[in-house]
Amino acid sequence: MFDKRVNIVIAFVFATGVASSAVTQATAASVVVASPTYTSIPMEITVNRPAAEVWARIGKYCDVAEWLQVPQGCTIIAGKDGEVGAVRSVGGGEVLVGKTEYSYTYAQTPKEGTPFNLYHGVLEVRPLTPTTSRILYTLFLDNSMLPDDAARAKDIEARRARFTQAIRNMKVLAEGGTLPPPPPAR
Repeated sequence: MFDKRVNIVIAFVFATGVASSAVTQATAASVVVASPTYTSIPMEITVNRPAAEVWARIGKYCDVAEWLQVPQGCTIIAGKDGEVGAVRSVGGGEVLVGKTEYSYTYAQTPKEGTPFNLYHGVLEVRPLTPTTSRILYTLFLDNSMLPDDAARAKDIEARRARFTQAIRNMKVLAEGGTLPPPPPAR
């Protein structure tokens, strides 16, 4: 009888130690950021076309590959193109989480072992007059995992530059123009 109790205690200690170790390992690999520093980056541009025409030209979920000039293109990897829940791949997963007649919102998916920055983007076209509209693009993310304020400011400006070029490209396309070839990949 004594041997059974010892074996049970040893088994219990081993099991709780393993469980504790598994919890510790899972916690160590958490993607949750302890002290986020959320930032938003709003950008906009006026377009000489009605909102419906602009949206028809640049608003499909995978149009991003053209106006952002993504070398690998865009593929719908889950769900149905244009529907909430669709996942596109443009170098990583992005889930369509909201949409209206002339807008959509997407969120990047978490990556194993990488702090989750809660990256979201909103693309919207607003009518201004019967013949003009405005493209608005807003990025939202947590940049707390960068080492300091200077690095965070540099990251914001790099994102602003990339997406300002993207909305300029959208304007060119919406107004009937064509884009020059993208710059070579670095």
